Parts: sequence; C-alpha cells; structure tokens
Amino acid sequence: MQNSAYVFLLLTTLFWGGNSVAGKLAVGHISPMILVTLRWLLSLAVLTAIGWRQFAVDWPRMRRHLPLLCALAACGFTFFNVLFYTALIYTTAINVSIEQAGMPVLIILINFLLFRFRVSWLQLVGVLVTIVGVAITACHGDPRQLLSLGVNVGDGMMLIAVVLYSGYTVFLRFKPDIHWKSLMLALAFFSFVTSLPFAWWEISTGEVIFPDLAGWGISFYVALFPSAIAQILYIRGNELIGGNRAGLFINLVPIFGTLLSVVILGESFEAYHGLAIVLVLGGIWLAEHSSRKLAARNPA
Repeated sequence: MQNSAYVFLLLTTLFWGGNSVAGKLAVGHISPMILVTLRWLLSLAVLTAIGWRQFAVDWPRMRRHLPLLCALAACGFTFFNVLFYTALIYTTAINVSIEQAGMPVLIILINFLLFRFRVSWLQLVGVLVTIVGVAITACHGDPRQLLSLGVNVGDGMMLIAVVLYSGYTVFLRFKPDIHWKSLMLALAFFSFVTSLPFAWWEISTGEVIFPDLAGWGISFYVALFPSAIAQILYIRGNELIGGNRAGLFINLVPIFGTLLSVVILGESFEAYHGLAIVLVLGGIWLAEHSSRKLAARNPA
C-alpha cells in the first residue's frame, strides 16, 4: 500500500514539475488567467466523458458535501494557481521555490494545531533536509544568492498560495467517500467556475493573450497531466499515507522541474543539481523511515 503511494506521489510531482516547464513555454502564447480557466475547462470535458455515469451514482452522497468540495477546488486548484502565476510576475523563481518548500512544514503545523497529529524529531529533520535541497536548486548552488533576495508583493502572494494548498492537503481528509471519478469531476467543475472571474478580469484589463497553436498544446498538457491525473494521484497518495507524509513529496516538484528543463529546454545539468536530488530524496527517505517506525509502534 505504501509503495503504491510512493509511485502515485512521484508521478504527481513529476507532472507538476512539467507544469513549471509548461509555464515557461506558455509565455507569449497564452496569458496566465486564460491558461488557468482553459486547463480546468478541458479537464472538466475529459472527466465528464469518462465519469458522468459514476457521478450520477455518487450524486446523492455528494450533495451535502458541495460547499466543502467547492472550497477545496477553489483553494487547492484555482486560487493557488492564480496566485502562483501572478507571483512570478513580481518576484523571482528562487523566492517562489523556497516559499513553496515551506508547505510540508505548514501541513505538519496545521495538522498538529487542529488535530494534534504528532511527528518525530527524525521526521522534522527529514523535512528540513528536503528544504535545504530545494534551496540549493533555487539558488543554483550559490548560497550567497539567498542573502540578496528581496521581499515584495509577489512573495506575499506566494505565501498566501502556500497556506491555501497546505489547507487543501489537510482538509482532504474530510472529502466524501465517493469514487475518484466523481470527486475529480466535482473539483474540476468548481475550479472552472471559480476561475471565470479571473479570466474576465484579464480580458477586461487588456492583458489577455488568447492561445495560439502552441498555447492550445500547452493547455491540453496542463489539463490532462498536472491538473487531472496528478490531482487524482495526489488525492490517492494522501489517502494512503496521510497529509503530513504526502505533503513532503511536494519538494520534489522543483527537482523534477529542473530535470525536465534540462531535457526539454536544453538547460545544463550542474553538480549542485545532483546534490539537491540526493538531499531531497534522502530527506524524504528519512522522514518516511521515521513515519513507518512510528506507525508500527502506534497502529491505531
């Protein structure tokens, strides 16, 4: 069961890493808010085609959970991506990567404050090791860059995005017990609906770039892989090993994003990339090893 969760979460972060590359490729081909809206419209179309029968079966159980599903979709999918894309306009990719690395710590903190979930010191050490790995990736192996980082409105946006996705991860435990097709169909619908005001704002301010051929290709990729498939796998991984442990895998996103940039965008692979990969994977292994020992001592 745990091995399956690891596979699901590795694929999730691989697809999310691909989303970073897609975001770079999207510049000039489609504007951010249109991309957010279009990715969920296309995801909704795919999920409707494969899941509408199951949705009809699960509807009676889903009806009373609609406010929760709307909140999960808005916070975890729409608002996070809107803030993420907008933050990159005002701040650096280094800042965003480091701030995003705070998610596992925040997930652990929220779980402790609300539900008194405890973690071992070894788990915390594992989390910190992964954050160091992300920081090395973000500063390109030169820690002096971290000292020169400024803080601006983009950083504030990204911190809000981190809080929203951490809350989404924690509150997934309250989702209704329904088939994944029905769950994702509902989340995609609410994500599309809540993204419409942002698309309207972008159009009304004249900042819109409607997709060209490349923009459509990028939209289909982010709709299928980072949006639909990755979110399904993340939800399942969360079910199998819990939010604290699943959230730790998020720190693999900048690692996969870097590796995919090397392969797809032709960027160079440096020694610090290898060190960062070792640290992130080592930190995850350390935290997971401690979690399994803790679970063995406390089966309940």
